[in-house]
Amino acid sequence: MILSELIDFETLRVIWWVLVGLLLIGFALTDGFDMGVGALLPFVAGTDVERRVAINTVGPVWEGNQVWFILGGGAIFAAWPPLYAVSFSGFYLAMFVILAALIVRPVAFKYRSKREDPVWRERWDWALFAGGAVPATLFGVAVGNVLLGVPFHLTPDLMARYDGSFLGKFIGLLRPFALLCGVVSISMLLMHGAAWLSVKAEGPVKDRARAIGVKAGLIAAGGYALAGLWLAMGVEGFAFAGEVVTDGPSNPLLSEVVRGGSWLDAYGARPWIMVAPIMGFAGMALAILGLKAGREVSTLLFSKLGILGVISSVGLTMFPFILPSTVDPNSSLTVWDASSSHLTLFIMLVCTAIFLPLILMYTAWVYRVLWGKVTEDDVTGNSETLY
Repeated sequence: MILSELIDFETLRVIWWVLVGLLLIGFALTDGFDMGVGALLPFVAGTDVERRVAINTVGPVWEGNQVWFILGGGAIFAAWPPLYAVSFSGFYLAMFVILAALIVRPVAFKYRSKREDPVWRERWDWALFAGGAVPATLFGVAVGNVLLGVPFHLTPDLMARYDGSFLGKFIGLLRPFALLCGVVSISMLLMHGAAWLSVKAEGPVKDRARAIGVKAGLIAAGGYALAGLWLAMGVEGFAFAGEVVTDGPSNPLLSEVVRGGSWLDAYGARPWIMVAPIMGFAGMALAILGLKAGREVSTLLFSKLGILGVISSVGLTMFPFILPSTVDPNSSLTVWDASSSHLTLFIMLVCTAIFLPLILMYTAWVYRVLWGKVTEDDVTGNSETLY
């Protein structure tokens, strides 16, 4: 028996849908507070020393946290090639802006403290702000557009074609519902960054972060609720019109998909997925209360719970759709028709089973070694401080 036959094609597709989701959630839970701290930097720190305190809370870990983003992108490329091709083609300019911001961020970390010139440092501080706020917002806008559907269609030879000009495709992403999702995303990560600063910082930086984090959490929770109402009342969903082949070839054009109804119909068909939005609202509410009360570790954990619930709710609501098409619903990409081959998914799963635990153990060890607060004395009296 071939080893790959131990797990059927349908199960492997679901496993990789779950794994890609977990990798992207891992990125949001870890690098999310890095981006949140960067976006908070101009507002929580009034002096150069305070800004250095904030920066040094994430300085030692931000590079490791980006591993989850790289793993997520690589997993999409290998496990879901059509999704990678179609999404990066349609979101090309948005992806370019995100990558530019993520490239500026490490440069700012490395060069900010090379000179003591206040103007020099202020410019790099705003670069850190952009490196946090821009990706945090555009990731949410991208999720909003996935829920709305994207204007592409597949040719008979499965080449993706988008309507509109190059610039028009980017402007077309800035739809009201997508912008609302962007607000939810940036405010949620601001709350997460504030929760991280409440654990790692002291004094005025911590106090300002808590105050801003409470407001950001309220905006995130309110925006998330509004997005749910919008989905229920103003956004059409997608559904299969006929029998679904879950272990067939990866060719979206072989399925018949129609628009209609609501994405939230999924909660009637699979009531158990209600656990995701419950986690989202509960996690954000408890994080807000924790920030107000001055609690530290529990607040960070509740913030992570809220992010987990919010992101999970999108994937579970849309399942099995991954990237629906508004131009030709039959071109929509789903879990059942946009994956790599059975053998490819199995080999990737074996590699993941070996290396992912090693990454998790190393990450846990790094956080244990670097645990503790960053104080003003640390950044002014320690010549080995990098940032």
